[in-house]
Amino acid sequence: MFARMGFQAATDEEGLGFAACDDLDYDHRQGMQMDVLTSEEMMGGGGEGGEGSGDLMDGDSHYQRDGTGPPKSASKDGASPNELSEAKPKITAWEAGWNVTNAIQGMFVLGLPYAILHGGYLGLFLIIFAAVVCCYTGKILIACLYEEDEDGQLVRVRDSYVDIANACCAPRFPSLGGHVVNVAQIIELVMTCILYVVVSGNLMYNSFPNMPISQKSWAIMATAALLPCAFLKNLKAVSKFSLLCTLAHFVINILVIAYCLSRARDWAWDKVKFYIDVKKFPISIGIIVFSYTSQIFLPSLEGNMQKPSEFHCMMNWTHIAACILKGLFALVAYLTWADATKEVITDNLPPGIRAVVNIFLVAKALLSYPLPFFAAVEVLEKCFFKEAEHTYFPDCYGGDGRLKSWGLSLRCGLVVFTLLMAIYVPHFALLMGLTGSLTGAGLCFLLPSLFHLKLLWRKLLWHQVFFDVAIFVIGAAALEPQASSRVDLILTAVRPPSTELICSGINHGFTAKDMLSGNAKYYK
Repeated sequence: MFARMGFQAATDEEGLGFAACDDLDYDHRQGMQMDVLTSEEMMGGGGEGGEGSGDLMDGDSHYQRDGTGPPKSASKDGASPNELSEAKPKITAWEAGWNVTNAIQGMFVLGLPYAILHGGYLGLFLIIFAAVVCCYTGKILIACLYEEDEDGQLVRVRDSYVDIANACCAPRFPSLGGHVVNVAQIIELVMTCILYVVVSGNLMYNSFPNMPISQKSWAIMATAALLPCAFLKNLKAVSKFSLLCTLAHFVINILVIAYCLSRARDWAWDKVKFYIDVKKFPISIGIIVFSYTSQIFLPSLEGNMQKPSEFHCMMNWTHIAACILKGLFALVAYLTWADATKEVITDNLPPGIRAVVNIFLVAKALLSYPLPFFAAVEVLEKCFFKEAEHTYFPDCYGGDGRLKSWGLSLRCGLVVFTLLMAIYVPHFALLMGLTGSLTGAGLCFLLPSLFHLKLLWRKLLWHQVFFDVAIFVIGAAALEPQASSRVDLILTAVRPPSTELICSGINHGFTAKDMLSGNAKYYK
């Protein structure tokens, strides 16, 4: 059945074509090296010139065999491999882990106790199940970047999510998949950046209500602090922000859990239910599942790792740690407040502790901004600003690898754009929740499993096929109630008083009744 649908139809031809081109190119370069060495020996200058040619040859061969080498645009400008390695340094497995942790330990964590309120023990199980599924889809997405050569060695033949999509749609629609993925990625990443601006302004406004500063003014100040993100050049710098973001997240967890432990004698174990609230449990699914999504960043992270072989180990440990921390945080917080648990757990804290936690939440939001911003910049640069036939504008980088002035201006413009969208677009947060659920589900669940089946169909074992099909079906089934709840929220958000109450909690997917009630005061 899958064969008739076209799975693996073009993969064998693509793999054989790549292997043939790889061997021919390798032999050709070997022959060129021998010709150069012979001519230099005849001219009497073989020592120094031969060494230089050998270095270039090794670099090119390494690029062909391992998929790690200077990008084409850089080599075209004449930059040496050493300069390129300095311009774009590789990251360690630890640094990649900090970036993944930054993505999967986001603001959604504050809504996990609310998910336990409506899901009970099934919600706790879902926290574990979602960690396993998201870790698996991340791995199979990276597996789609590789093909086997004639020697049976894995070679990285694709560089991005877009390349995977184009390979799946070839030969009939060779660029359709890439365009769809690009649009979804840009929407997801830019809206995530805007969410952090909204959250920062709202948290600061509610932490200092007596100060004569409006929420929009706080958002402007937060954006001013984010302008240096325009100077980010590589993931190594982003990893430092992700590390600080993770530390801020740990402080938030420690403060909340410490307060909960101080009230351990009042824990309500009997309130944890074995049944679910049918109407509100789909919201809990959205809170839990989409708190683990990091697939949109993974191709870039894996491609920038010093040792890509450590990627699987990094994914395992980051998701295991996230699963333990999220499960512990959600259970302890719910046991403390039981049926009084609010949508965002900081609303349950006393005013003094709440203000301190909100300050760390602002720091976490600002430190989380660089990762999706840098990823969005990369996508936009590859689509519009690379020196290639299919792009519309010249390269943003000069021959020395430095960012051009107009390229820097465009980055600053993107930061300002996130501010303007967060402040002036009516009900933007509601629309963000709807589109986020669609793009998030597609990029993190539906497409990885579908692409894995399409590209590696004949190499998969039966249980891998079963997992991919099951994830695709479950993801599609879970998407419908999520989208319905958000559409309902948008349709009922026309009442003016409700707009002041809708802020960062929107993206958690709460129902219209919850969000528009007079008691729903998010992050206050």
